[in-house]
Order: sequence, then C-alpha cells, then structure tokens
Amino acid sequence: MIIAGTVALLVTGGTYLVLQRSMVRIVFGIGLLSHATNLILLTAGVTAWRGEPITGRTGITEMADPLPQAFVLTAIVITLAVTVLMLMLAVLGHNDDTHLAPSTGETHDR
Repeated sequence: MIIAGTVALLVTGGTYLVLQRSMVRIVFGIGLLSHATNLILLTAGVTAWRGEPITGRTGITEMADPLPQAFVLTAIVITLAVTVLMLMLAVLGHNDDTHLAPSTGETHDR
C-alpha cells in the first residue's frame, strides 16, 4: 500500500510539473513520472518473498524475476539521456519568450 501511495504521489507531482510553462519544471516532472514508472516495474518483480536470481543459491521456483529489474535499469539510462537532452534544450531556448527577433533590415511595403 505504501508503494501504491508513493507511485500516486509521484504521478500527481509529475503531472502537475509537466503542465507548467517552464521547461525546467517539465524536465523535473518527466523525472518524477519516470521514477513512478520504475517503482511500478519493480513491484511487478515481486522480490519481497522471493530469493535472488542466482543459479545454485536459490531454487528455480523461488527465484525473483530478473526481467523487471533489467527493464528498470534500461529505463534509468533512457531517462538520464532524455533529461540531459531536455535540459540542453532548456538552456538553448531560455530566452525565446523574452527577446524579440532581431530585425532583418527588410521593409514591408504594402
């Protein structure tokens, strides 16, 4: 129940931040949403009552499923790459809304 509440809190905060106008807040919101997704994937592995997936130490029927752990590791790497890319875009476009475009010297005769 605690994990479900944590996931709900992360999704709520992430959704709120993604709906904001600031690019940095959107990046933080996507980070929160990815953490919520990682928690959901980890709970799918149900490692609480199963042993480590190491051959020879645990029987096959008692082993935890390593696939959700691999998914989470992959999701962490992808989230890091997306976060770096979005922060780079936030830095490049930080003044798009505050400055006017420079004049080109063209005249508009109508």
